[in-house]
Amino acid sequence: MRDLREHRTPTSRRLRRTAAVAALAVAGLIGGATTSTASPAPAGVDAGVHTVRTHGQEMQVQTHGRHGVISMKGAKGFNAKGLTAKSAAPAASGTLAYNGGPVEHNVTVYLVFWGNQWDSDSNGVQQYQTNLFSGLGTSQDTWSTVTSQYTDNSGSGPSFNGAVLGGTWVDDSGAAPASAAQADIAAEANVGAQHFGVSGSDVQIVVMSPSGTSPDGFPNSGFCAWHDWNGNVSYTNMPYVLDAGSSCGANSVGNQLDGFSIVGGHEYAESLTDPEPSSGWVASDGSENGDLCAWQNLGNISLPTGSFAMQPTWSNNAGGCAMSS
Repeated sequence: MRDLREHRTPTSRRLRRTAAVAALAVAGLIGGATTSTASPAPAGVDAGVHTVRTHGQEMQVQTHGRHGVISMKGAKGFNAKGLTAKSAAPAASGTLAYNGGPVEHNVTVYLVFWGNQWDSDSNGVQQYQTNLFSGLGTSQDTWSTVTSQYTDNSGSGPSFNGAVLGGTWVDDSGAAPASAAQADIAAEANVGAQHFGVSGSDVQIVVMSPSGTSPDGFPNSGFCAWHDWNGNVSYTNMPYVLDAGSSCGANSVGNQLDGFSIVGGHEYAESLTDPEPSSGWVASDGSENGDLCAWQNLGNISLPTGSFAMQPTWSNNAGGCAMSS
């Protein structure tokens, strides 16, 4: 497997720096592991601003609860505020309604493999996720384009003109925390944004935690992943879902890594249409486009970089769950 310690795509796929990123650079986020006394935010509570000491500096991040939660198979569902509820089921056409905020127009995704535990990756997760996001957004990808129907006040929705992957980075300055709180995960997303020199609502940072860790209570919390906005970028809390086995999708379609693409694709699609939850496209109960079709009609999609297990996402145009546009 090729070295994935750091990989960047051509500069044409990277977004401009903004004042928020400049502020992070001034903070001097270099070297050192995360240490925080923050506790996971209570489900459904907008916990506001937290101070986290990470990489040798203190930084402030916003948390707004868990959004787009994909529940483990057989577990009770979560609504947009993270409260347990009955499992989501498809509803009538036009279920998703626009709440006035942005969608992602020309998204770039950055994978941050958190912790020196990733220096050993015997299951090939880094390569699998890199291949997935290197294929999404290409002309062969008709799965992502289901989201293009969801426009914001600009009149435009998500568009795709090439691979969405902007870069990968193994942050091995120290070990990832054994039990990271949401604020810690939000801070690591900012560290990744600073590393790549990006910010804004067209950026997704996927914080990939290593095996054996419990980000925000995983796996005992009953979820496989969620996403949020930290005041700077949209980010995904992506635990090492293989640790939860079939409950988070392992061998659901073809192999033990299926859960990484099913769960990762779920959060990616939701972040496209609701990057600053819940100001984008959501149902009346707060569910997002992935929630309404979670664990239903799983199948493979074919991309130039391989075949990947995915779930459908909700399409207002089709009045149901759709695997392609």
